Amino acid sequence: MTTHTAENAVPPLDGELEGLLEDLAAVQDPGIDQIIAGIRYLALTRHSIDHSQTLIAAIAGGGDRTNLVTALGKTIARLSDPATNPSLRTLPEDVQKNARREGVNAAYWLADPDLHQTASETCAAITHT
Repeated sequence: MTTHTAENAVPPLDGELEGLLEDLAAVQDPGIDQIIAGIRYLALTRHSIDHSQTLIAAIAGGGDRTNLVTALGKTIARLSDPATNPSLRTLPEDVQKNARREGVNAAYWLADPDLHQTASETCAAITHT
C-alpha cells in the first residue's frame, strides 16, 4: 500500500492552531521561536502510529510527569523565582515572594496527573493490531 498519496498527505495547520502560533511568535524570543518551530514540526510531519502515541505522551500524557507540560511548569517556576531569575531581584521583596509562590503553584498544577489523564487516554485510544 502506498502511503505517499494526496489522500495521505499531512494537511496544513488549521486556522486556530496557526493563529495561536502566529500570536506566540509576536513574543519575539529565540526560545519561544524554537518551541513554535518544534510544534510546527510535530504537527506537520508524518509519524507512525507508535511514534504518534509516544509523542502525545511526551507532550502531555506521561503520568510519571515525564512530559513537556510538566517541563513548562518547572520553567515557569524557574522564571518566576528571583533565586534563578536575577532580573526579578530588583522587584520589591513582597512582589518577589508572590511571583515565586505563583510560579511554584503553576509548576504544581501543570504537573498534576489529572491534567495529563486525557492525553494519556488519547495514547491508549490509538490502538492498532
